[in-house]
Formats: sequence, C-alpha cells, structure tokens
Amino acid sequence: MTEISHRYPRVAEYLENEVGFEKWSRCHYPGLRYNITTTNMVESLNSMLVNARDFPYVALLDVIQEKMSKWWNDRRIVAMAITAPLTPSRESEFRPRFAQSNGRHTLQLNPVTYHVKGGELEGVVDIFNKTCTCKEFDIDKLPCVHAIAAAHHAQVSVYSLVSPYYTKEYYVLAYSETIYPVGSQSQWDVPNEVATRVVLPREVKERKRGRPKTSRFPSVGEFRKRKNRCGKCGAYGHYKKKCNSQTGSTEGNQPTDVPV
Repeated sequence: MTEISHRYPRVAEYLENEVGFEKWSRCHYPGLRYNITTTNMVESLNSMLVNARDFPYVALLDVIQEKMSKWWNDRRIVAMAITAPLTPSRESEFRPRFAQSNGRHTLQLNPVTYHVKGGELEGVVDIFNKTCTCKEFDIDKLPCVHAIAAAHHAQVSVYSLVSPYYTKEYYVLAYSETIYPVGSQSQWDVPNEVATRVVLPREVKERKRGRPKTSRFPSVGEFRKRKNRCGKCGAYGHYKKKCNSQTGSTEGNQPTDVPV
C-alpha cells in the first residue's frame, strides 16, 4: 500500500477510504476466498455464450446444458486420473514448500503450538487450529513453510493440515453428478398451473437507428485497447504508412465494432 500511495496517491486514497481493504485484499476479506481473487466468473460464461445469447430461450438453455455436461464429464475424467492426494494446481504449489521448510529451527511451545525460525520470516504455528502468524496458512488453507516444519517436528502428516476442498476426493465429488439433457418440449412434464399461466410479452421500446450493439459496455475502471485507424482509407487495425488501399475511399473498410 505504501508503494501505491507513493506512485498513485489518488488511487490509494480511493482504495483505502472509499472502497475499503476488504473489497480488494484477501487478507482483509472477512470470509474465506481461498485462492480466488476475482468475481468475474459471469464474464467467463458471457464470453462462452457470445454466439448463442441471441438464440431463443429454449435453444440458449440447450447450449448451456450441452456445455456444462461436457465440462462436468471432462473434469470428472481428469479428477479420477489424479494419483496425488491434492488437485494438480495445489500439489504443484505445495511441493516446493517442502524444500523451503528444510533447515528451519522448530521449538515446541505446548502440545499443539510451535515456534519456527529461519528464513525471512518466523512464525508461530497452531497445528490444531491450523493457523500461523504469517497468515499464509490462515488465508490459503494450505500449510505454509512454518506449518510444514512444525508438522515434521510433531510427526504429523502434512496433508492432514490441508483444507479438504483441495483434495482429490472433493475434486471427484464436485463433478460426480451427471448433467442430463431435458429432452424435447413434447416430453416435458409441465404442471397445469404453469401451462395455463398467461405470460405477457415484454414492453417493446422504440429501437434507435443503426445496428444494435452486441458488445457489452465496459465496467467502471475497465480499459480497452483502442484500435488504430488509418488516415488514408479510414479502416481500423493499421496505420496510413502500412495501408494497402489504392484509394482514399472508406467504402467496405468500416469496422464491425466501434472501438471504445
């Protein structure tokens, strides 16, 4: 935060006084976010449905169901093939910490608390409550180098200190169910109260002239790279010096999307 304040004082003031640390810093977040630092999952789904979102509702739901069914099956196959105790991403992050924990001086303070020295930062580990004063263990729910050293000293399995959500068993359980297609509309079992319900069409407003906008509006604070526009032909994507057009006409060279 000191570096941000030095380089961008107005940004630092905004983050500290208007937004609040808990909105953008994992160590200040009141809940558990594990290693998730973004809430943009909706944006990922939106980009996946960019070609299907103009479909009728039933067709759009079919596309979503088909995609989800494929994802679930593919990830179930990956999860079943895992041989390590943890998921691949967590295992690759966890393994290097074993070497980093070597040579640490560990002092037992009571049956569950250990003081680990060595390295740039020392830590006090509680292997019962699964915490460490370095806070890395508390936030990530994955043992830090101090917790690994304490576990070795206490002759406790290091993997017993890992959050169960990182294990292969939970990974398999997450994708254990099968997503089936809903079938043809003629086969749907629709309750009578739903079938007889009258649904009025939505209010249609007068549409503005021109092609409807298909790309989403950028969020507040989001920046998009502006495309270069040729001063000769008027097309986007290149400069005048690299223009291959023989005339100065802009006909047929207009971009499909207006740059932000």
